[in-house]
Amino acid sequence: MTMFQRLAHKTQGMLLIALLSSGAAVNASSGDAEAGQVKAATCVACHGVDGNSAVPAFPKLAGLGHKYLLKQMQDIRDGRRPVALMAGQVDNMSDEDLSDIAAFYDAQPRSGGMSDPDKVALGKKVYLAGIADRQVPACSGCHSPTGNGNSLAGYPSLGGQHAEYIASQLKMFRKGYEDPAGRTNGGDAKIMRTTAFRMSDMEIEAVASYIAGLQPNP
Repeated sequence: MTMFQRLAHKTQGMLLIALLSSGAAVNASSGDAEAGQVKAATCVACHGVDGNSAVPAFPKLAGLGHKYLLKQMQDIRDGRRPVALMAGQVDNMSDEDLSDIAAFYDAQPRSGGMSDPDKVALGKKVYLAGIADRQVPACSGCHSPTGNGNSLAGYPSLGGQHAEYIASQLKMFRKGYEDPAGRTNGGDAKIMRTTAFRMSDMEIEAVASYIAGLQPNP
């Protein structure tokens, strides 16, 4: 074998290792749902066996989107999103652990909910058209007209989520616009903080109720 052939052979080997390593990273990032079910054993008490919590104060995790779920758990673990009820729950988990849990919950179908008939008209208007005079964008732009989100972009699927929980998070984002004690982990663009800051309590509660009535994809 000539020197050139040996070099070519070595280069091919290095490329193969790089490709295999790249593939492993992709698989790890997508998570292992079966492993995630085991690792999520302690989550059941609040979020339900299949991620459909029965208590409105706890969010439904089923079908939210792997990328979104992973980011939120990482943010909670690393202190970027303080959640008192989650204290200590994910502190000792690796990114792989969290990715597996995210994969498990994302694979579960989310149960539907109901809207308050008295709030549907305003909620639908805000969700689909925004509030022009206050430059509030339509929620549907990121979360889709049907409430099924954009998983690749990391925008969560919201349809069927508890109205109480959605309203509480919008109010936390609103607080976070000018107070670090609010929710501030929405990114440097501050899209959610800016949006919520321009909304009244009535608008927040109406759009939260409307979202709860959107039926998630099976």
